[in-house]
Amino acid sequence: MERFIADEKRYERMKYRRCGHSGVMLPEVSLGFWHNFGEVDSYEHCRETARYAFDHGVVHFDLANNYGPPYGSAEETMGRLMDDDFRPYRDELFISSKAGYDMWPGPYGDWGSRKYLMASLDQSLKRMKIDYVDLFYSHRYDPVTPLEETLQALVDIVRKGKALYVGISRWPLEALKIADKYLSERDVPLLIFQDKLNMLNREPQEQGILDYCADNGIGFISFSPLAQGLLTDRYLNGIPADSRMSKGKFLRKEMLTPELLNQLKAWNEEAQAKGQTLAERALRWILEQRGVTSVLVGASSKEQLAKNLKCVE
Repeated sequence: MERFIADEKRYERMKYRRCGHSGVMLPEVSLGFWHNFGEVDSYEHCRETARYAFDHGVVHFDLANNYGPPYGSAEETMGRLMDDDFRPYRDELFISSKAGYDMWPGPYGDWGSRKYLMASLDQSLKRMKIDYVDLFYSHRYDPVTPLEETLQALVDIVRKGKALYVGISRWPLEALKIADKYLSERDVPLLIFQDKLNMLNREPQEQGILDYCADNGIGFISFSPLAQGLLTDRYLNGIPADSRMSKGKFLRKEMLTPELLNQLKAWNEEAQAKGQTLAERALRWILEQRGVTSVLVGASSKEQLAKNLKCVE
């Protein structure tokens, strides 16, 4: 593939939103590396998709230590992308990673201890071939490790220059409040909260998390905005043989009940009446919710990403 020179009009093709009360502006659509960027995937397809994203103003790439498969390989792909294409544009990119789920065997490769978070981030930086991440998350709430230990590790990570900002993902509301207070008192404010939010899963709204973030200057970014593909036209007329549901790992066939299928078809008809696809409508719905900064989309190709980016046109 030829040498990458970014499109000069890339910032004319995206809308950006301020992340809480910070100086950070995130694109309305960010690119997630959860699926499609592992060792099992075609590197050339990964590269083509990432290039297309950046050429269209998607400057936020979201990763985690265990994205792949196998674990760590999505970050290794990011490292290759840095070497091949993006190192000249490092200061235009907003790269995030996380630690909190199982990564290596033993008691120090999981959850929220200081030892795990710091060791994991060091490994992530090596895999991605960068000196720092723009954003580092505690990937999930740890009910056993003292919150103060997890949060102080985040503070120290910023003070060591290994991350510019910190976030948390999938923490309950009361723990979010503790994190907000603890981090603010140490001049490392909580930048953003990441959780699953879509038309089929509205828990962050129902639990008061979205309102708390909006009221307290914390950004919010939604992952799985299309419910692993349910909120697209993919399953309206059956289960394709090459679909995630047919593989049965994250989506199972029994999830597609007659009631859900009827709801999806009704939403699809409403979207078509407005000249939209179901996916466009689903992404737009999230962006219309109070407190939302950005949505994280995964894409197996630049064509799929192009369809998702229509929601910001």
